[in-house]
Amino acid sequence: MEVKCSCCDAAVACNAPGTGDRDAVRLGPAKPVSSETAAAGLKRDSAPRSRRDVSDRSAPVVVGLTPFGAAEKAGVQVGDVIVSMNGRVPRDVIEYSLLADSTLIDLHVRRASMDLELRVEKDDGEPLGIEVSSAVFDRVMTCDNHCEFCFIYQLPKGMRRSLYLKDDDYRLSFLYGNFTTLTRFTEMDLERVVDERLSPLYVSIHAVDPKLRARMLRNPRGATSLRWLRALLDNGIEVHGQVVVCPGVNDGGYLDDTLAGVLDEYPDLASVAVVPLGVSRYSRESAMREHTMGEIHGVLDIVDRYQELFLSTIHRRMVFASDEYYVMAGRDLPTAEAYEGFPQHENGIGIARAFRDVFLGDSHEEWGTTSGFFSWVDGAPAAGYRAIRSPGGPAPAQRNPYSVDRVVPASDPAGVPERAAHEAGVERVEMLNQPVGLAAGQGPRGRKGPVVVLTGAYGARLLRPLLIAGGFERARVVVVENEFFGGNTRVAGLMVASDVARALQDVSAQDRVLLPDVCLSGGHFLDGVAVTDLPRAVEVVKTDGHALRRALLGESDYQSSSSASARFNLVRSSG
Repeated sequence: MEVKCSCCDAAVACNAPGTGDRDAVRLGPAKPVSSETAAAGLKRDSAPRSRRDVSDRSAPVVVGLTPFGAAEKAGVQVGDVIVSMNGRVPRDVIEYSLLADSTLIDLHVRRASMDLELRVEKDDGEPLGIEVSSAVFDRVMTCDNHCEFCFIYQLPKGMRRSLYLKDDDYRLSFLYGNFTTLTRFTEMDLERVVDERLSPLYVSIHAVDPKLRARMLRNPRGATSLRWLRALLDNGIEVHGQVVVCPGVNDGGYLDDTLAGVLDEYPDLASVAVVPLGVSRYSRESAMREHTMGEIHGVLDIVDRYQELFLSTIHRRMVFASDEYYVMAGRDLPTAEAYEGFPQHENGIGIARAFRDVFLGDSHEEWGTTSGFFSWVDGAPAAGYRAIRSPGGPAPAQRNPYSVDRVVPASDPAGVPERAAHEAGVERVEMLNQPVGLAAGQGPRGRKGPVVVLTGAYGARLLRPLLIAGGFERARVVVVENEFFGGNTRVAGLMVASDVARALQDVSAQDRVLLPDVCLSGGHFLDGVAVTDLPRAVEVVKTDGHALRRALLGESDYQSSSSASARFNLVRSSG
C-alpha cells in the first residue's frame, strides 16, 4: 500500500504563533509605523482569486531566532508578525526566502499592538536568522477532487482535524514532494513556477484517457488538467508522475494505455511511480478493493515491459513499481542500478533495495526516512525540503535559498507540547532531526541483550531474511498488525501507538525494542499518542540500513523513549 496520499496529500496551514518572548539585542531604535501604512500593509486582498481557497492571508510569525544573527541584531523578537519585507507581503516561504536573500531588508513587523519598522543589514549570502511559523502564509489550496480511492476519506473518526484536510497545492508539491492533480492549477501558477523555477514538482496522473481520469478524480477538470503537465515540461520544469492502480479501474489494459500515453505525450517526465491502492477498513467505496495475486503480477509484468520499451526509445526506464508490489508478489527486488538514482525514494520506490544494500554494506549511500503519508501536516524544517531550484532561477547558484531559515511546525494539540514547554520556562520546542533517546549515560551502547525489531507486515517479509544475511540471527522481528486502519495497511509508516502497545505485550521486559522513526511525527504516532506514553521504553531508530545495523550492534547513539526530557532541544527563555 502506498504510504503517501493517492490522489493528493493531507494538508493544513499551520499559522499559529510561537510561544514565549525574547529580549533581542537591538542595534537601533525601532521606528513606529503610521496607522495608514499599517492599515495598507495588513489590508486583505479583496480581488477575486480564481478557484482558490486563500481568502484570508496569515502573515508569518517569528518562532525562533539565530543567536546573534542578522535579524536578532536588528531587533526582531520571537512572536513578531512579519507584515511585509521591503514593502512586499510574502504569500509563502518561497517568496519569503527570495526576499530574505537581500542584503538590506526593511521589515514591517507587528509586536503585540504596536507596528514597527526594522532595518536588517547583512552580508551577501548570510542567512536572515529567522524561523517562521509555516510554509504557506495564505491558505493552502485545498483539493476539490472526490477520488473514491483517496485515503483521507478512509480515516477513522477522532483523529486530529488537520489529518482530514487535503491539499492540491503546487507549492507543497515543490516544498514537500506532495502530489498534485493540477485540477486547480492556473495560468498565474504556471507563470510563477516557470519564472521562479520551482522544480521539481510531483503530479498525480492515474490515467491519460480524459474520461477515465475525470471519472477517477470525480471532477470534470480531471479530463483537461494534464494540459498543465505538458506546459510545465515544455518550460523545462522537472516533473515526477504517479499512477495509483485501482484494481478493475485503471489496471490491466488501462495501465498499458496510460504508460503508452506517457511515452507518447510526456516522454520528458523525470520518472513515473506505479503504486497500489491503499484500502482501510473504513472505506465506503464498494469498488475499491485489494489486488488479487494475479493482478499484482500483471502490474509488475506491464512495468517490466515498459521499462524495456522506455530503455530502447529514450534510454532510461522512467517507470518504476513500488516496493509493495515486489513484496506482495514475492519477487526479487530490482538492483540499485535499475532504480536510476532512486528519483522517487520517498514515494516508496526502491526504499527496500536501498535499505538492504546499506544494511549489508553493499552501498555506503545513506537514504533518509521516507516522509510518510501525512508528512507535511506537522510542518518540516526547510533544511529537509527535497526540492531545489532549477538552473536559471533567480536564486544564488552557490546555495539553496530554502535552507536558509528553517520552517518549524506550529503548535498542535496532539503534536509538540508547546504549552508544557512554556510552563517549564522554555521559549520554544525545537524537534531534533534524530530519533529520541535516553538521558546521558543510559544509552544502549554496548548492550548485548536480545533485540526485537518492530515493523509492519510488509517490512517483516524483508527484515527477517535480511537480519539472517547480516549475521543477526538472534534478533527477532515482531509484526505490528494494523488494526487501527485495517484493510491492506501493512506498511511501517502507518503503525500507531495502540497497535504497537498490543504487539509489545508479547515482548519480554529484558528485550531491547527497536522502533523505526518513520511511524512518528514530532514524537507522536498518527493516533496522537506520544512514543513516551507506550507501556514500555523503546529505542527509536532512524529508518535506514546503517542506523539499524548500529542499533543491533549496540553502538547506536540514539536514545530511548523512557526519557521525555531528552526528546527535545530546548531553547531557554531569556525571562
